[in-house]
Amino acid sequence: MKIAITATNKDVSSDVDPRFGRAKYFITADTDSGETTAHDNEQNLNAAQGAGIQSAETVARLGAEAVITGNAGPKAFRTLNAARIKVYLCPGGTVSEAIQKFKNGELKEATAANVEGHWM
Repeated sequence: MKIAITATNKDVSSDVDPRFGRAKYFITADTDSGETTAHDNEQNLNAAQGAGIQSAETVARLGAEAVITGNAGPKAFRTLNAARIKVYLCPGGTVSEAIQKFKNGELKEATAANVEGHWM
């Protein structure tokens, strides 16, 4: 399964970025092969609006079936949900730890956004 994790830097030792739409990076991980790839999200870091929607579209283009992030706003959540991408909240730790928690079934799937729009 291909998952996308919000990250503060380019590698799996980075912290999970607490923001979805304005995350610095998305790290995609194949849970079967263990392969990971970093994707810059610079275009949305300082977006006046629409960062969550655009980031959700990016994640969908990357082929992710699930997202792990610290928080997800309502527009991002709706866009991910429409693309049939599951959202898992991981409030802290490294990307590597988040991947392991996901593989171990320790992360609960979110059923709604957990922050208001334009959360920083």
